[in-house]
Amino acid sequence: MEHSTLCTRCALHSQERGGYSGAQILRHKKMGRVIAVANQKGGVGKTTTAINLASSLAAAEVNTLLVDCDPQSNATSGLGLRKDPQRISTYDVLMGAAWAEEALQLTELEQLWLIPSHKNLIGANLELVEAEQREFRLSHALAPLLERFEFIVLDCPPALDLLTLNALVAANGVLIPMQAEYFALEGVSELLDTVERIRAALNPGLEVEGVVLTMFDERTNLAQQVAEELRKYFGERMCTTTIPRNIRLAEAPSHGKPALIYDVRSRGAESYIRLAKELMDRQVATRKAAAGPVEAA
Repeated sequence: MEHSTLCTRCALHSQERGGYSGAQILRHKKMGRVIAVANQKGGVGKTTTAINLASSLAAAEVNTLLVDCDPQSNATSGLGLRKDPQRISTYDVLMGAAWAEEALQLTELEQLWLIPSHKNLIGANLELVEAEQREFRLSHALAPLLERFEFIVLDCPPALDLLTLNALVAANGVLIPMQAEYFALEGVSELLDTVERIRAALNPGLEVEGVVLTMFDERTNLAQQVAEELRKYFGERMCTTTIPRNIRLAEAPSHGKPALIYDVRSRGAESYIRLAKELMDRQVATRKAAAGPVEAA
């Protein structure tokens, strides 16, 4: 096993004395939970969140899949995959030209797989307009993989288009990265309205997984004030973990690595490890509540 993987697992276990209990429960009870990382506003750290959340989940020893649904392919290059026009991509999967399992690519992390994107994916918004069950293409494609992966993370494009719609229809929950700025709430309100429409018409099980503050500078009064307002607005849906502005997070994609491999001790890597643990703990709590007092015991 590589040194970076060992360091990562040490960092994960250090988050909780006595071991990573949420990971242990999820590892033995596969959930196949699909999380779409979405925000139609660009520049909010969406792809950074998708890459590092998926990597942190995988480093916690649960099988995780990252699906790059963005034609810009930043999640693909951010995990070290170079451009390859011959490689099976999300475009082929959505268009029915290949099975999702055929598109799986191994990554540097032992339990993280990737379905890469391709620039042709931008054409899917037009090509699928007349297609039968166009909104369910990704959902149907990922269905055979739900038994294999405990978490499937979808990196959505910065738009409320047919690609994002496919991701939200396929997802159990949507994680919304946003900055602590006053204009951020306007765009998120539009996304939440879209989520409600999808719940009503296409995916009644869709939930808001959480709202996470990214590029957060806790030293400024403005950030603190906006964060407080957002917490009042979103309540329990607001993640307690915040992602700071961090140079290592910015540098890591240029090296084709997630932050926890590039520098596991950086503040950015540690924050995403905490975010992964927070989301996993939420799922464990939800499952225990659903199981009832007898089964939970």
